[in-house]
Amino acid sequence: MMKLSVLDQSPILYGMTPQQALQQTTELAIMADKLGYHRFWVAEHHSTHTLAGSAPEILATHLLGQTKRIRVGTGGILLPHYSSYKIAETFRLLETLYPQRVDLGIGRAPGGMPNVNLALNKGRLPRLENYPSQVRELISYLHGEDPEGMGIHASPSGYTTPPVWMLGSSGTSARTAAEIGVSYSFAHFINGYGGAKAMKRYIDYFQPSLQQSKPAGNVSIFVVCAESDAEAEYLAASLDLALLKIEQGELRSHFPTPDEAFNYSYTMFEEKQIAENRSRIIVGSPNKVKDGIENLAEYYNVEEVIINTIVSPFENRLQSYQLLSEAFQLTENVM
Repeated sequence: MMKLSVLDQSPILYGMTPQQALQQTTELAIMADKLGYHRFWVAEHHSTHTLAGSAPEILATHLLGQTKRIRVGTGGILLPHYSSYKIAETFRLLETLYPQRVDLGIGRAPGGMPNVNLALNKGRLPRLENYPSQVRELISYLHGEDPEGMGIHASPSGYTTPPVWMLGSSGTSARTAAEIGVSYSFAHFINGYGGAKAMKRYIDYFQPSLQQSKPAGNVSIFVVCAESDAEAEYLAASLDLALLKIEQGELRSHFPTPDEAFNYSYTMFEEKQIAENRSRIIVGSPNKVKDGIENLAEYYNVEEVIINTIVSPFENRLQSYQLLSEAFQLTENVM
């Protein structure tokens, strides 16, 4: 049975402040909980004026307290910046407070401009080659083990453990997740090509682990849904422009509005780039988007798709998730 989930990056829309962006994240999580979405993940981004979420473990804690049913997690904690032991204790505490509702999504991206790496690591660059061993340490600590033989454990201990999800957008991350034996999430909204091959590699090479005996995967994608195809295309134009400006390093204040996008003078090269970026977005009316999501899930051989919707104003973001919930009849599964 198809599961739909939400990835929210706390985008700062036109005329909004970071505080308002985080309030909108909270409102969206509460609504997603009621609408039957399976999980709600928040991201880690640093030194940016367009995304408000810099500490997903704190934001996830807040959202767990505001919701009742939905799984809440990080999409994801950028592990090379931090101590595996500290992250394990943070999520052991969350699991104790909200048992069987917590996801620990991890990644190895810098989370911002190159100097972010230096600021988070006392002027040094993190050693990414240590990432696989760091993930193994994290899993060991989460399960009450002492991987470094220091006579310590991650507290508080308990009967349940939050699952680790490895986030990635390449075959390398898929193979790493498989060999370590954790769940894998492919970021199709970042890389629109090669994801199905990466997921197959993950499934084919999966090794049972302390965490799980079978592979578990999902895929995340940008979605813009509206009452009609025409309205959805109008709203999606703002995301088209935002992605273009991100790639050009020029998105510095807020996510653009649809009117800004339609009044923008695109070069031939920019129009080509926007068409290329559409491989990362599903746009349309509820039935069209539903078909697109189901085709994507079949293409990836997964039963869960994570939706990331960034359009302006905020009410249109809420409506997009509402329409998807109705199209997939998600509320029928809400207890």
